[in-house]
Amino acid sequence: MALVVMKFGGSSLADPDKIKLVANRVIQKKKAGNKVIVVVSAPGDTTDDLLTMAENITSNPPERELDVLLATGEMMSIALLAMAIDSMGQKVISLTGPQAGIVADVNYTCARVKKVNPNKIKQLLAKDNIVIVAGFQALNAKGDITTLGRGGSDLTSVILAASLQANFCEIYSDVEGIFTTDPRIVKEARKIEYISYDEMLELSGSGAQVLQSRSVEIAKKFGVEIHAGSTFSSNQGTIITSEENIRRKNMEALLVSGIAFDKNQVKFTIIDLPDTPGVAAKIFSKLAKVGVNVDMIIQSAAVNKKNDISFTVSKQAVKKTQIELDKLASELKASEVICDEQVAKVSVVGIGMKSNVGVAGKMFDILHKKGINIEMISTSEIKISCIVDERDLRMAVQELHKGFGLSTTK
Repeated sequence: MALVVMKFGGSSLADPDKIKLVANRVIQKKKAGNKVIVVVSAPGDTTDDLLTMAENITSNPPERELDVLLATGEMMSIALLAMAIDSMGQKVISLTGPQAGIVADVNYTCARVKKVNPNKIKQLLAKDNIVIVAGFQALNAKGDITTLGRGGSDLTSVILAASLQANFCEIYSDVEGIFTTDPRIVKEARKIEYISYDEMLELSGSGAQVLQSRSVEIAKKFGVEIHAGSTFSSNQGTIITSEENIRRKNMEALLVSGIAFDKNQVKFTIIDLPDTPGVAAKIFSKLAKVGVNVDMIIQSAAVNKKNDISFTVSKQAVKKTQIELDKLASELKASEVICDEQVAKVSVVGIGMKSNVGVAGKMFDILHKKGINIEMISTSEIKISCIVDERDLRMAVQELHKGFGLSTTK
């Protein structure tokens, strides 16, 4: 008898009819001879609605209380889905994250899971229950409920699959899988049948809002195969697995598997910094202390013992970054700090880059021929990212998708 973890996102639970549809899918999986654990997100836009309510009360809600509030969304889902499954004659029980034995650190709103005690879930499965677990939440060392950050239900499902050695983890949403790029930008975008953990991590980290990056990291670490598909379709979705499995399936990996983009980028440039050791360390250590995550960094060649440093952060970090840079600019005697919010990041990703040359040149040539200026570049073994003007983003994605053959390759 196989053990399967099924995770359903908020769009799959947005109303009573959809909850009943999910209940039917879960029961079908159980009747096929499987033990079933279900992880659920808050229904519809509940999390956003709760955040708005908190903001209407105070602009600076205590993080502990914010976690208490946000955790209620998933509690709605577990109870309603359990009621639906029970009404269809199946044994079922719902558990909060803490009840399911998920323990996290003391960082509120974006806690990291420390361990899982799966004994209670094992006991309930042994009694032939379908077990429904609230995603996104855990218990910390202070005995408080805490949350795992945006997309945290993905993390809950993968962690449970790893802890209980499930055969695989199915993650359902309102799309049929992972696509070569966003179909809203490129109508020819295709569903990818198989993608490696590393490619999925790069796509997620480059702006593709499909799976939480931390969930893919855990899946890779423990070898949990993820099947990403649609709640509303029986078609095969995308299988996220090891690079070795990809090569066994495809023999030769595609040069580029997907094009990702991120509009949530802001570029800061510090002008005329002293070209002396320790300046960059001082800047980025200060930003790290206030919780600013820096993405791309570029430093110009020194002229007259001065240079410029440019880097990108998320739009949510603009205020904190600006405050720190204003202090540092004065302290380091820089002449100016420039903030450009009209930028975006576009990336090409593919494990085929490991064994093929010329991808960067081809990418730059495609953008050049369309008159798209590249402001910053960063690379990894399987990814190349460029910062471009936000107005050029749509064209960049469309041209790169076409130029690398993703609109036609099967």
